Amino acid sequence: MNPVVLVMGANSGIGLALCERSLPEDPVLQLVLACRSHPQAQVALSTLLTSHPKAQVTLLQLDTSSISSVLNAAHEVKLRYNRLDCLYLNAGIMPNPHFDVKPYFKGLFSSNVITMLSTGAGILTQKDNMTTDGMQEVFATNLFDHFLLVRELEPILCQTNRTSQVILTSSSNAHRSAFSMEDIQHQRGNQPYSSSKYALDLLNLALNIHFNSKGLYSSVTCPGFVMTALTYGILPSFPAFLWTLLMPILWLSLDPRAKYHSLTSWIGENYTQPCKMDIDEDMSEALYNK
Repeated sequence: MNPVVLVMGANSGIGLALCERSLPEDPVLQLVLACRSHPQAQVALSTLLTSHPKAQVTLLQLDTSSISSVLNAAHEVKLRYNRLDCLYLNAGIMPNPHFDVKPYFKGLFSSNVITMLSTGAGILTQKDNMTTDGMQEVFATNLFDHFLLVRELEPILCQTNRTSQVILTSSSNAHRSAFSMEDIQHQRGNQPYSSSKYALDLLNLALNIHFNSKGLYSSVTCPGFVMTALTYGILPSFPAFLWTLLMPILWLSLDPRAKYHSLTSWIGENYTQPCKMDIDEDMSEALYNK
C-alpha cells in the first residue's frame, strides 16, 4: 500500500502549503486533508487537484474542538486505511486576542522586538471559551483532541517492521510560565494559547518516551512569524505588504527536547540555530498521565 499522510488544518495556511509541497515529492502519496469546514476543504482539494491532477487526495471531516468528531474521524481513517505513515497535527486556534498598543510601540524600540513580533509576548491577552464537551476550547482544540487522535489511530500508526511519524505544530509563544500542572486547561489565566503550546511541547516528549519502541516518532515544529489568516487577524491593521516583508521562520525539531530554528538573514543567508525547549521529562510524563 502506498504511504498515507494525514494533515490537519489542511484547508489553508501552513497545512495547505505543506500539502502543496508534499505532492511533488512523492507522486504515489495518499494525502488526507482533515478539515473542520467542508466548503473550505473542497476549495483546498480543488486547488491541489488543479496543480496535481493525478494526485490521490481525499477529505476528512474533523473538528478538534469536538471529542465526538475526533472519534468519528479516527474510525473513518481506520476503515479507509490499514496504515498511517505520517500524522501532521497542525489544527489549532488562537482566541480573540486583545492587542495592547502601548507596550507594542514601546517594544518596537527595545531589544525584545523580534520576540514580541514573533510571539505576541506582552502585547496580546486572550479570553477562552468552553466547548460542548465542557472543556476549555483552546486546550481541547490545540492539545487534548490531538492526543486523543494519536491514541485512537495507534493501531495503524504503530505496526511491526514499519516506522511512522507524528508532527506537532507548536509555537515560539510556548512559555513555561503560562502553563501549570494544577490548571492544565488554563481556566484561571489569560494566556490559553501559550499554555496549550507549551503543553504540546511536553506531549511531544512524552509521545517519544512511550512510542519510540513501537516505531512511532514525534517531532515538533514552530512556523514562527508566517503570514497566514490567523497572523493577519491578530496584527495591527497596517498594510499587508509591510508585514509580508518579514522573513518567515521555520523551526524543526528532531531531538524531542529541542527546536531547530531555521533562519534567513536580511542578506539572504540561510542558517540553523538549535534551541533547547524549557521542558523536562517528569512534567511531560505527568501531563501524559493526567
